[in-house]
Amino acid sequence: MTDHLQTLKYIKSDVLSFWVSSNGELTGFNEYFYSLKQCLKKHLKIVNAAFLSYEGNSLIPIEELATLTIETKLNAVSWLMIETSFYQQKMVKLPYILKEKEAYNMMTDMVLFQPEGKDPIGVLLVEATDAWTDFMASDYGEECVETLMRVLQIFRENLEVKSNEDQYRKLYNMTDLFHSTMDIDLILENVLKNIRDNFPEFNVELILSNDQDRHTTIDIKLFDYLSERPATIEAFVSGDLTTELAGDLNCRLLNAPIKGRQAIYGILQVSAPTTYLFSTTEKDFVRMLAQASGNALENAKLYHQSHRLVSDLQLINETSHRLNMRIDIHEMLLFLQKQLMKSFQPMEVCFAFKNNDTFEVTDASTTLFKTEEGQTYIKHVEQHFEHTNDPLFIADFSRLTPNQIEYRSIMAIPILMEEKINGFSIVLHKEPYFFSFDSFKLMQSLIHHSSLAIANSILRNQLQEMVDRDHLTKLYARSYLDQYVEKSLKKDHSGMFLLIDIDNFKRVNDTYGHQIGDKILVQIAMKLNETIGTQGICARWGGEEMSVYVPNIDEKESIELASTIVAMIPDATDPQVTISAGLITWDQNYRPAFQSVFLHADTALYEAKNSGKNRFCIHDRFLQTNA
Repeated sequence: MTDHLQTLKYIKSDVLSFWVSSNGELTGFNEYFYSLKQCLKKHLKIVNAAFLSYEGNSLIPIEELATLTIETKLNAVSWLMIETSFYQQKMVKLPYILKEKEAYNMMTDMVLFQPEGKDPIGVLLVEATDAWTDFMASDYGEECVETLMRVLQIFRENLEVKSNEDQYRKLYNMTDLFHSTMDIDLILENVLKNIRDNFPEFNVELILSNDQDRHTTIDIKLFDYLSERPATIEAFVSGDLTTELAGDLNCRLLNAPIKGRQAIYGILQVSAPTTYLFSTTEKDFVRMLAQASGNALENAKLYHQSHRLVSDLQLINETSHRLNMRIDIHEMLLFLQKQLMKSFQPMEVCFAFKNNDTFEVTDASTTLFKTEEGQTYIKHVEQHFEHTNDPLFIADFSRLTPNQIEYRSIMAIPILMEEKINGFSIVLHKEPYFFSFDSFKLMQSLIHHSSLAIANSILRNQLQEMVDRDHLTKLYARSYLDQYVEKSLKKDHSGMFLLIDIDNFKRVNDTYGHQIGDKILVQIAMKLNETIGTQGICARWGGEEMSVYVPNIDEKESIELASTIVAMIPDATDPQVTISAGLITWDQNYRPAFQSVFLHADTALYEAKNSGKNRFCIHDRFLQTNA
């Protein structure tokens, strides 16, 4: 009896000595257990001993804790499998589940260290000796177990405090960094680094919402309601940490919302083996890390957002100022295309305007929209705007069509005129979720401000068209012809002017009425436009007189064209009429004054009338002759 008491005192003395000599330098159970093994060997002749530490419902060899791997967790002994072995006793014989493991097949006894009402600290396995069996059966064996348990508990609590201190120091340092930077990449990079430092054996992923800066270089995943797991969506929506045993992925997921004061910006997701249970301490650390990063991300986003808003206002102001200058619609759309390219970095841009019941693609559009492939996107946008004036924002077009498509991100904004859709603008990118919602709102604002300028330009063009065209014949008006001829005389190498008068037109009006007279004017105008095409212009000179002006044409071609026009009019009119015409040509050797052109043509016309009609006469530079 006295020997056992002395043995207990020696063990207590050694345990205390280990504790004092370590002076807090021991970094884990493994180092402390090595000293404990020496004590058991010295006083109880124990040569073979092992300690299994309790970690999340698993018993793990203490020597493997420092370099814990997923394989270790998968091969760990389940606490639930041996818990019943310790029914109302602290020391029992080794159960078969441990005996069958090669590392423990020589062990005979196991001792449980578990404070009352708390999780176990671990289990001591020994190959029993006579000294061990005799001592543990004495009155002091149980007291020895209690002493070792209290020391192990204190040591474990101190390790947890030290571990928490290290974690919170990292958290403090990271928070300090967060408050000193507005660099989103740096924030995300440090979040990943800290979480991976604390869970080196697990997979860590940042899942961020779709409105994040697309220029980040950090490897992130975009949050997608349609494909994310329910527990991940729950964490994102509720703002609470969630866990999920994902059997299909063969892992356990921990989802921590990255949230600031205004919104939730994503999920910090940690993937562990299915057998792993995250401790409360680990969950708290991940939660605080995610919240700190959420606040930092929010501050950085607000900072960048304020700068972006200033930039957006400058963009809108610059665009509005430029578009409100008196530039034509083509220049206007080319400038707007440039602004869209600069602001949103799309791969393709389209402007289409309504012509009767169809939308026509303008020259300010990129080449894709002039192909059959581009029609896929245009038709989808057209169908959308058939039912609503609301802008269109598609993050991933491939989900809306069974066809193989190349461009997946789409923004389409209507161009309104008097509250009706007069056209639309489209931007495309191949990457899904490329355009942020902020970009969508900016493009709406940009097109909205531009719509008024575009509408004004269209109205100006329509008004100018009314001024430049004769209402009845749709030929150019006399004023437009004057400007055209005057410019041609200055810049072109040659030209011809043909002044036309309908023969006996008063008799037609008196015989058939003015309505038929107007009809004949329209018939002749249509035939002239058809004949001249884009070579030159046709104009209504006044009354029954019309004119044709063609630049850069030589004298021989001019005579042939005049002859053709005179000959074709009887066949083009019903009732038939003929025309008389006066022709003047010019080149670099003979460039008449502006007013002389009309005067000489009128003189030649007068000669054609007096020489029998249904013919043309040409003005000669020296004298006038019949042609």
